[in-house]
Amino acid sequence: MRGFVWGGCCGNAVLRRFPQILGVGGLDFLVQVLAMIEIRKAETRDIPDVAAVFIASQADALPYVAKLHTPEETFRFIADNVFVTCEVWVATISGHIIGMMAINRSHIDHLYLQPGLYRRGIGTKLLNHAKRCRPMGLTLYAFQENVRACTFYRNHGFRELERGDGSDNEAGRPDILFEWKPEVAH
Repeated sequence: MRGFVWGGCCGNAVLRRFPQILGVGGLDFLVQVLAMIEIRKAETRDIPDVAAVFIASQADALPYVAKLHTPEETFRFIADNVFVTCEVWVATISGHIIGMMAINRSHIDHLYLQPGLYRRGIGTKLLNHAKRCRPMGLTLYAFQENVRACTFYRNHGFRELERGDGSDNEAGRPDILFEWKPEVAH
């Protein structure tokens, strides 16, 4: 596996190599780092790193979801389900995967970032890529209690379509269905 330690704190290698991403070095440097971030289609060889980001992000931001499956079960889910049924895109910096997004038709099934790299423009780059890939519109779900994610999607033009009580998702947590439609010029 390139760049990450499976089953450990997966992002330490990135955090050690790119401390400036975390705010050291000023805004000019952050802009330079963002310019270095590449979005590319994931390949089968990326499954371990995509799974590592997925697992680490869920453990950090969604511990109630992370507890539902072992890391090995999650790895199999990524390999046997996500990579089979979705277009998977990754955000990389210097070849290291720091974010992932899976799109199934016009629905974003998953968007996860390496812990410690939130609010750095990486999720925005992935989301903007999804909007370019699906210019007619997108949907996605977020857990209601994941305020950071809900705020992120609202700030990027997604509007709430409906709220669920959790009976339709594996975690049993209340969720929100969001939708993005392109603005029509008048």
